[in-house]
Amino acid sequence: MKNKRTAAEDPAEMIPSDSPHGEEAPLKAKRSKPEEAGGEEVVYHPVKLSRSDLYRPPTAEELNQLKEAESLFHCSLLKMQMEELLKEVVLSERRKKQIDSFIQTLTDLLKTVPDSPEVVVSDLSWLSSTVKVPFLLVPKTTKGKFHMAAPASVDLIGSYPLGTCTKPRIMVDLAVTIPADVLHPKDVVNQRYPRKRALYLAGLAQYLASSSDIGPMSYSCLHGNRLRPVLLLTPPGKDSSSFTVRVHACPPPGFFKPSRFHPQRNNVRTEWYTGLQTSLSESSESPTPHYNSSVLGDLLPRSHLQFLSAVSSQCPAFADGVALLKVWLRQRELDQGTGCFNGFLTAMLLSYLLTTHRISNTMTAYQLLRNSLNFLASTDLTVNGLSLAKDPDSTAPSLADFHDAFQVVFVDPSGHLNMCADMTACTYKQLQHEASVSMQFWDNPTVDGFHSLLMTPKPMIRTSDHVFQLCELVKLQSSCKKLNLLSELMDHSGDYVHTALPFILSLLQRGLGQRIHLLTHSLPPDPQWSVESEAPKHKAQPPLSFGLLLNPELAASVLERGPPADSPKAAEFRQLWGSRSELRRFQDSAITEAVLWDGQSVCQKQLVPRQIITHLLQLHADIPESCVRYVGAMVDDVIKTGSEVPSTGDEESLRVVQSYDDLSRKLWGLEGLPLSITAVQGAHPALRYTQVFPPLPLKLDYSFFDREKTSRSLVPKEDKPCPAYITPITVICHMEGSGKWPHDRLAIRHIRAAFHIQLGELLKKRHNYTCKPCPTHLDVWKDGLLFRIQVAYHREPQVLRESVNAEGLLIVRDNEEAQALEMATIHKPLLTSTLHGLQQQHSCFGAVCRLAKRWLGSQLLSEDMTEDTADLLVASLFLQPAPFTPPGSPQVGFLRFLHLLSSFDWRNTPLVVNLNNQLTAAEYTEIKNDFMASRESLPVMFIATPKDKKLSMWTKRVPAVQMLQRMVMLAAESLKVLEDQLMDGNCIQDVRVVMRPPLDAYDVLIHLNPKQVPLLSQAVDPPPVTFSRGTMANAVGKSGGALPVIDYNPVSLYLAELRESFGDLALFFCDPYGGTVITVLWKPKAFIPTPFKTSQVSARSVQVTGEEAATVPNVEAILEDFQIMGKGLVKSVEARTEKWSF
Repeated sequence: MKNKRTAAEDPAEMIPSDSPHGEEAPLKAKRSKPEEAGGEEVVYHPVKLSRSDLYRPPTAEELNQLKEAESLFHCSLLKMQMEELLKEVVLSERRKKQIDSFIQTLTDLLKTVPDSPEVVVSDLSWLSSTVKVPFLLVPKTTKGKFHMAAPASVDLIGSYPLGTCTKPRIMVDLAVTIPADVLHPKDVVNQRYPRKRALYLAGLAQYLASSSDIGPMSYSCLHGNRLRPVLLLTPPGKDSSSFTVRVHACPPPGFFKPSRFHPQRNNVRTEWYTGLQTSLSESSESPTPHYNSSVLGDLLPRSHLQFLSAVSSQCPAFADGVALLKVWLRQRELDQGTGCFNGFLTAMLLSYLLTTHRISNTMTAYQLLRNSLNFLASTDLTVNGLSLAKDPDSTAPSLADFHDAFQVVFVDPSGHLNMCADMTACTYKQLQHEASVSMQFWDNPTVDGFHSLLMTPKPMIRTSDHVFQLCELVKLQSSCKKLNLLSELMDHSGDYVHTALPFILSLLQRGLGQRIHLLTHSLPPDPQWSVESEAPKHKAQPPLSFGLLLNPELAASVLERGPPADSPKAAEFRQLWGSRSELRRFQDSAITEAVLWDGQSVCQKQLVPRQIITHLLQLHADIPESCVRYVGAMVDDVIKTGSEVPSTGDEESLRVVQSYDDLSRKLWGLEGLPLSITAVQGAHPALRYTQVFPPLPLKLDYSFFDREKTSRSLVPKEDKPCPAYITPITVICHMEGSGKWPHDRLAIRHIRAAFHIQLGELLKKRHNYTCKPCPTHLDVWKDGLLFRIQVAYHREPQVLRESVNAEGLLIVRDNEEAQALEMATIHKPLLTSTLHGLQQQHSCFGAVCRLAKRWLGSQLLSEDMTEDTADLLVASLFLQPAPFTPPGSPQVGFLRFLHLLSSFDWRNTPLVVNLNNQLTAAEYTEIKNDFMASRESLPVMFIATPKDKKLSMWTKRVPAVQMLQRMVMLAAESLKVLEDQLMDGNCIQDVRVVMRPPLDAYDVLIHLNPKQVPLLSQAVDPPPVTFSRGTMANAVGKSGGALPVIDYNPVSLYLAELRESFGDLALFFCDPYGGTVITVLWKPKAFIPTPFKTSQVSARSVQVTGEEAATVPNVEAILEDFQIMGKGLVKSVEARTEKWSF
């Protein structure tokens, strides 16, 4: 007991010992430890404890730690993960020394900057031609004089001295104070100060360029604000990418009066900006709040640092809390760019919560993160701004003044500066939304909170349901004109992109209304350019991207119903929609304004938001449709069918389900059966909306076929192309239990066959359906679709497990036959009905499954992941979407499917798909524990469901380890290529690239004759020439008539033969959806010579060396066999490699 207690108290003393009591080794360890620790004083617990020590109650600190681990973290693992993450992002001591040394060198250099003679601001002759001014000089000139002089002081500001600087982007801020004699108190007007600031930075760049202690230099803008350029410096040599020093030029503290920067005051005169004479007095000029806050921001960094240092010194976990929040923001792409929620705002937010006592100084980093997110989720700064000012002076603006000028309000400790001046309301709403989503899954014990919160990146293309881009940003100039934004343009110093953006966002918000939950936009990245180049123009930035989070109930509505014709709001509605608005009379006799959008099929209706956006932008902002690049449904093209009205399978699936429902009702209503039907269940992907290409109702062209003599069924003619493939839709029909059922497996089969015959006769007699009974099923031709009914008896799997041994004892033993029957008659129908329910909740579930399976098929992987497995993977995206919301469009669902497949830790984690929300937290834990305990015996891809917690029956057979590895690799590569294509308008716009498999890895290609490939029209790149396949175009399928050729696909039959004959030598792959190539991969082990045996000479040739005879595969003969076996179907066999010859 003593030894155990000691080991538990101090893990450092757990040293293996050969001594019988294990007490000697720790004593030795204690002597040797201090030397290893470099002489540091270390306190060790004694090995032998007295009874009172052994049983003493835990200290307050120990109790606190235990309580924290239990109550705050789902498990102590989360605590350890966060601690490890913090170790990863904080700066090492070595890096800090590097930074300090470089800052010291830089400070010494800056103190020696030489003076230059005084010139007018517009005279740049003192600058060498190799250094440019980091400022867009529009208008060209302004008043004032300038000369270069050494800085009055050089100070560290920002996150580095505060201790909140984090990796990977290490940015160290340095404030260089411009001497007072360079500036003039009236420089706040007409961009004089910002221009002098830019000139001062150019002068510093010119001086530092000659120093060998400074590495590559460039310019940037602070958070994208062109009025606040900064000089970026890096250390020379190999360390140039390790950190960046950002040099800010600032006026001396208190040089300008803060009251000059009141958000209601004007500091940019219209006459100076436009060059036109105006009679406006200063008081009647429009206010310039953004310009004012840009200049004011330069006055306050030192006082902000003092404020933050004072607050953070009271809270030990402050730096770690800021670091975690920064990681959270970075994963959501909210921490960089114009109007971002940067590290400075993060620190200020925590300071606000600490100074208002919403969080306490003793909280851990975990608690700080949690409380900050909770506060963000519940506080709307667009309505009720916050202020850090305890007692602002009398000239400080009120919160109402700030709200009039800015969309988001968070006032600094001075009471004069709105720190969120550049943030749009949409960005803050996005921040709020992300915080509330994080809080929802944080407490969910079934979600891996750490990974969802802090480790999963959320790029816009994978987060928003629809994304569109404004490509030619120069067009926003005409938007500013159309929207009459001259005063706003002056306020933003000519930056027409950020001037127009808030107006465009509010316009779209009005137009889309209830159709969307959230409208987001990309934050334009901070521009960065060489000191030798001119400042980039506003149009030079990447396209502006916008994301829509759709409301699935309303997003696809084609009718926009407005106010009644006589309502005062009708004029407003007409003004918004222009010529698209018209008066309409509705069934309730109301006459109202309304807008009708185009869209017949589901996939067309999904793009109604696109019509709204392009119409509004053209009408109100002068942005032509050609400048709007809408990427909401580009990937859907690969599952689209139909030329007149394109469809992605929703309507076809619905038609199949309706026909099945009708058949089900008719089966229930049948009279004259010896036993009643207890259940009719669908067991086919088409009945849960997930069949890649749902079966189409067909009308047959009888002239295309011959007749079979006895049954008069249709058979294909030899000279014609292969007839259209007709999918049998499986339906399981359960008969009631009765003592009349036999207990012999053969007898049960005979009874089932009799039921098939009788069901067929009754359906023919009552409803005139063409039926064909078989021992295992009954085929019913109804509405141009083929239903395959299988009668099931619930005790049959049990009967298959029972056998009688030689002693006459009954033995129950599980076997594959019983499992297969159970799978077909119990598990598959249950999964189909559950996923059908999921489709009713999430209308795009089926389309995501169809895209996912189309991708698996096109990459030749459909044999290695069953349809059921793929459907379950997609279901998990809807049931446990954290950190996202459930997918609202097929494209975003498909991207998340690829991400799940490529990033999930299949080796160490079970994928739990909580169908119908049946699993409790305790069952989750049980599944994970059982999985870890028997990992080696379980499938490589383990999927648990409420009805299958331990075995993962859906993935028992496939995929194999190697195939899963290939799947993961292909998914990662496809995701990267696809996201790049969707977000980069300059890429070749062909999303089908991810559907074309790389064929280099295969040894042999068997090319098929397209004429004999019945699903040729479903190929990724369908050929221009199509073949008639015995069906009538645009005809409605009917019941009755001759029975067609069912389930006849020469490609799959040929593949099955190849696998049966040569499965021991090679692997065979093919795209089941119209693929015209079968790829072959030789198994390396098959080519190892084996001793000669007469029983094993099939497809092998004999090699004699000395007295030993061995056999190896005869590849030439095998390739010839491929051709012979596929006569009529195989066009050519191409051997790509000669691996067998080594």
